[in-house]
Amino acid sequence: MEKTVEEDKKVEEGIREIEERLIRVRRVFTVVKGGRTIGFNALVVVGDRNGRVGVALGKAKGLIEAIGKGRRKAERSLIYIFLKNNTISHQVIGKYEASRVLLKPACPGTGIIAGEAVRAVVELAGVKDILTKSLGSNNSLNVAKATLEGLKQLKDPQKVFELRKGKK
Repeated sequence: MEKTVEEDKKVEEGIREIEERLIRVRRVFTVVKGGRTIGFNALVVVGDRNGRVGVALGKAKGLIEAIGKGRRKAERSLIYIFLKNNTISHQVIGKYEASRVLLKPACPGTGIIAGEAVRAVVELAGVKDILTKSLGSNNSLNVAKATLEGLKQLKDPQKVFELRKGKK
C-alpha cells in the first residue's frame, strides 16, 4: 500500500494524525412517565502527541453516537501546549471544580507517572516524562479537565525571558 502525495506532505510538514482515547463510558438512566430511558456519556481525549490536546464529554442515546460527539467536541476544543525535551517546562497545579492535579517535569527516562485520566491527557499531548499527583476529587472528568487547565498554564521560558527583558 503506497502513501498518497497528501500523506507525504503531511509527514514532511510535521502534521500528525489526531488520535483519540476513551477514558470513561457511563450508562445513564432518565426516569420518564413510561419508565426509564437509557443514554450514554463518553469522556474522550484527542491529541496529536505533538503539543495539541483536547478533552470533551459526549452524550447521546446510543454508545457509538456518544463517542462520536465526544470526539468532535474534543477536536473543536484543542489547545496547544509548550513542551521542552519531552516534558513540561515547569511545575504547575491545574484546578477544575473539586479536583486538583500537580504536574512536575521529570528527567528523561522517567516515563509517565500518572493515573488513568491524567495519563491519557498527557500522553496524547506528547509528554513522555512527567510526575503527577491527583489531589482532591478523583472524578475522572474533573481530573482530566484539571490536567488540561494545568497544561494551559505552561509558558515557554524563552518568551517569558523576552517579556521580562522588554519591561526593564
